[in-house]
Amino acid sequence: MKYVDEYRNSEIAKRYIEEIWKVTKGNWMIMEVCGGQTHTIIKYNIDEVLPSKITFIHGPGCPVCVTPIEIIDKAIEIASLKDVIFCSFGDMLRVPGSKKDLFAVKEEGGDVRIVYSPLDALKIAIKNPSKEVVFFGVGFETTAPANAMAIYQAKMMGIKNFSVLISHVLVPPTMEAILNSPSNRVNGFLAAGHVCTVMGYKEYESIASKYKVPIVVTGFEPLDILQGVLMLVRQLEEGRYDVENQYTRSVRREGNLQAQSILREVFDIIDMKWRGMGIIKSSGLGIKESYKEYDAERKFLIGHIKVEEPKECISGLVLQGVKKPFECNAFGTLCTPEHPLGAPMVSSEGACAAYYKYKVNKV
Repeated sequence: MKYVDEYRNSEIAKRYIEEIWKVTKGNWMIMEVCGGQTHTIIKYNIDEVLPSKITFIHGPGCPVCVTPIEIIDKAIEIASLKDVIFCSFGDMLRVPGSKKDLFAVKEEGGDVRIVYSPLDALKIAIKNPSKEVVFFGVGFETTAPANAMAIYQAKMMGIKNFSVLISHVLVPPTMEAILNSPSNRVNGFLAAGHVCTVMGYKEYESIASKYKVPIVVTGFEPLDILQGVLMLVRQLEEGRYDVENQYTRSVRREGNLQAQSILREVFDIIDMKWRGMGIIKSSGLGIKESYKEYDAERKFLIGHIKVEEPKECISGLVLQGVKKPFECNAFGTLCTPEHPLGAPMVSSEGACAAYYKYKVNKV
C-alpha cells in the first residue's frame, strides 16, 4: 500500500537492526509511551530481534486503557437515561464499568450510537432537538481539539441539547509521574508521535533536562520504531539526554498552533484520575466555566459517582510498565478480549490485547 509499505521495508529494517546491535553496549529500559507503538512492537516481534540488553517497557499511552472505571460508570448512568442519545467511539462500548458496559446499556434499550467524530454527535443533536445528545470525549491531546471544536461550535450555534462527557488526559505530566515513581526503571522514552503532532515537543525538553532522560518523538510503523530506538540508544550510549524528532513527516517542534488555540479556548488544565494510577496533578483537561452548559458531568449531576478499581485487574501496573500483561494471574483465563476485566484487554491499543493477539501462544 502506497505510503505505508515504505515504512515496512524489510531491507531497511535489517540495516536498522544491525546498527542497533552494533551501538548497544549497556542495558537499557525503553518506554514507548503510545499503545499504537506497543502493538507495532509486539505484532512485528521488534522486541525479539533487538539485543537482549534492550527491554521495552509499555507505557500508559492507550487512551481507552487509562480512562478510570468511574468515568465508565458515569457514561453508563447517562446512557441509561430516557430521552438521551449517547454517542461514542466504538472502542469505549466494551470497556467494563463496575457492573456492566455500554453495550449492555444498548442491549437493554438505551440509545447508544457509535460515531466517528464529535461533530457527528453535534449533527445528531441538531436533528433531534427533543433529545439530550451526549458525546463521550476520551483521549489524549490527539483527540481533544476535535472535541473542543464541537463544544465551541455548539455554543456558537446556540445548540442547547448537546454536551460532552470529558476524560482527556495529558502525556507530559504522566511521564513525570512515572519518572518520579520509586518503581521507575525508564532510561529513555519513545514519545507518542500523534500527540506531538498536535502539541509539539517543547514541553518534553524540560523533562529531558530535569530527569536526564533522552526522549525521541517516534512514529508508529516498524521502521519508525526501529529508527527511534536507534536514535535513543545512541543518546544513551553517548550520555546525552536531548529531545529528538524521528517523526519529522508529521511533527514540528511548535506543533499545531491552531489546535492548541481551540484547546485553550474551551478547556482548563486540571488534576485528573488515571485508571490504576490515581490522581496525577495537572494531567487532564476540563471544560471551562464559560462552556459549562456543555459539560455532561455538570448537566446530569453525576460528579458524586466514585468507584474503586477491581483488585483482580493489574492494569495500573501494566500501564506504568511495572508488570507485563502475562504477569497477571487473570491474563488469558479470567481476562480475555471476549470477557475483559480491564480496558487494556479491550482497546485496540491496549498492551494486554496486543499480548493476547500476538503472543498468547508464546507466554
